[in-house]
Amino acid sequence: QVQLVESGGGSVQAGGSLRLSCAASGDIYSTNCMGWFRQAPGKERETVTTFYTTGGSTYYADSVARRFTISQDNARNTVYLQMNNLKPEDTAMYYCAAGKTYYCTTNPHFSVMDYWGKGTLVTVSS
Repeated sequence: QVQLVESGGGSVQAGGSLRLSCAASGDIYSTNCMGWFRQAPGKERETVTTFYTTGGSTYYADSVARRFTISQDNARNTVYLQMNNLKPEDTAMYYCAAGKTYYCTTNPHFSVMDYWGKGTLVTVSS
């Protein structure tokens, strides 16, 4: 099992920045992919970004490309999501996820991930 705990959410005005953190513990070496997903009220969960944890490809949704950056600190077993130039449409619950799949960047659908955190809320006001 893998446990994921997100932090760093909050309220910010449009144009501002936030950095989300995801602390992973447990059997993390059984996973090959991690990512961030989000779900706004009344909408389906959508992929924000995914990456292959041993290096290589990274996927970004078109809506966040060039504004959001995913990174990892292996020593701390932590994944970060740096979010810049935030927009009101970025308002959502953000979830960290990990998966055993090797294909989370070529098939970045939330259904391929196996483990989920409880989420952290991001609210962007105009």
